[in-house]
Amino acid sequence: MKTMNKFLTRLNAIRLTRTQQVRHCTAPSTAPTSGHVPVLLQTAIDYLQPKVGGKYIDMTFGAGGHTRRLLDSCPETTVYALDRDPLAHELAQRLSQEPEYAGRLVPLLGKFSELPQLLQEQQVSRHSLDGMLFDFGCSSMQFDEAARGFSISHNGPLDMRMDCGRSGGVSAADVLARAEEADLARIFRVYGEEKAAKKIARAIVEARGALQRIETTRQLAELVAAVLSDGQRLDKLQRPAHVATKTFQALRIFVNNELNEINYGMLLAQEYLRAEGRLVAITFHSLEDTIVKRHINGNVIEGVANPVPLKYSGYDLTHDSELLESFVQTNWRQLHRHVILPDATEIASNSRSRSAKLRAAVKIK
Repeated sequence: MKTMNKFLTRLNAIRLTRTQQVRHCTAPSTAPTSGHVPVLLQTAIDYLQPKVGGKYIDMTFGAGGHTRRLLDSCPETTVYALDRDPLAHELAQRLSQEPEYAGRLVPLLGKFSELPQLLQEQQVSRHSLDGMLFDFGCSSMQFDEAARGFSISHNGPLDMRMDCGRSGGVSAADVLARAEEADLARIFRVYGEEKAAKKIARAIVEARGALQRIETTRQLAELVAAVLSDGQRLDKLQRPAHVATKTFQALRIFVNNELNEINYGMLLAQEYLRAEGRLVAITFHSLEDTIVKRHINGNVIEGVANPVPLKYSGYDLTHDSELLESFVQTNWRQLHRHVILPDATEIASNSRSRSAKLRAAVKIK
């Protein structure tokens, strides 16, 4: 049996051979913000406590709900809006051209691991920012657009790359087409916490043997449903969930190297926030929340707080080794006793907020 590391190397080779085949996102004619409702919006702003002349980074701009509220809450703040999604970046550019935000909103295109270079280009020095906001996971725009391949309920090509292939990378369909059975089982078990990982991996390999390439979200959802014929599942909050939900989550996390990026983003918060600078992080599943919690609590070993072994963290390690070596463990002071959850009113009006958790902390030194 070949190891996961060998499989990751093979996927990198796939990425290099597919550079000319990347599917790029097509920008919508109008900003698709109507269906996007920011989660824990006012709570996040309250914990950031924006101040006159303050500088903040929205690390996950999305449709811009948090950024807009942050700018509106204090007219003399500056917000750097980062997102790896070219469509979100275009929305940030449009918002930055509105008269009330001109000169105060700086759009940045890239992943967390690309932020140091982007901030250097903007002449932003370390230990100079007043606040940093994370809203992890997919945005409503990504889930609602069938062509992105994130959603079980919208049939489309099985892509799942958050950056639309801007930096190359392999799609979810590539992973399903080329990974060996044992590797697929590890991905589903580690990133999706899927108990039936081996059954699903076996079914995918058998489908390939029958020359049936899995290329759409509907094909994958139907295959998983056929394997797991035990009816509808309940998630950790006892909500009805499609049986393929964990499989989709696992592929998305793997394809986008999400856990490494989250860990790196938390390190950047320590490096770029000034003393008494504020961190707010909104997570949507246990793997994300564990990383944030461990960083805030200081449970970090050699700069890593991943909830899974590093060899499973992703195939696209882009961390700057010199920058990582410069990080020192910094103490945080959590701003609340228990994790913050949406109230019943927000959950009733925005179903996607049901699994959200907010953690906020102040950088002590």
